[in-house]
Amino acid sequence: MSEPAGSTRRLRVVVADDQAAVREPLAAVLGLAEDIEVVAAAADGTEVLAAAAAGPVDVVLMDLRMPVMDGIDATRRLTEEHPEVAVVVLTTFADDDSILAALSAGARGYLTKNAGRQDIARAIRAAAAGQSVLDREVQDRLLATVRTKA
Repeated sequence: MSEPAGSTRRLRVVVADDQAAVREPLAAVLGLAEDIEVVAAAADGTEVLAAAAAGPVDVVLMDLRMPVMDGIDATRRLTEEHPEVAVVVLTTFADDDSILAALSAGARGYLTKNAGRQDIARAIRAAAAGQSVLDREVQDRLLATVRTKA
């Protein structure tokens, strides 16, 4: 079904976080953006995969530490099974292992939970457009890692 003339298609987003106190308000706030529609909220990676299979989904905002299936495994499976879906990590963890694992699994963006709603919305839009967005702290850590290994 096509969009009415003059309107833009809303990005279909899944918010994945095991903590309802994070997941629910985040979904509500993102849903206020004119160009974002939160189509599902998931408490673990298996729920993310189910939401993507039920489709259509453009972007998953993915926490890393979740029960049943964590965000790394879910990102890997999602990018294999649904390569059209972009993943933006939103997590508390900004250590080298977490960052490298998420990006290696196929995440297109990586933000810490210090990001504001505008930063998160911007990262979702960028990921949907095929671009990568990294939190400033994440960029700094990646550069430091590369420099020490060079």
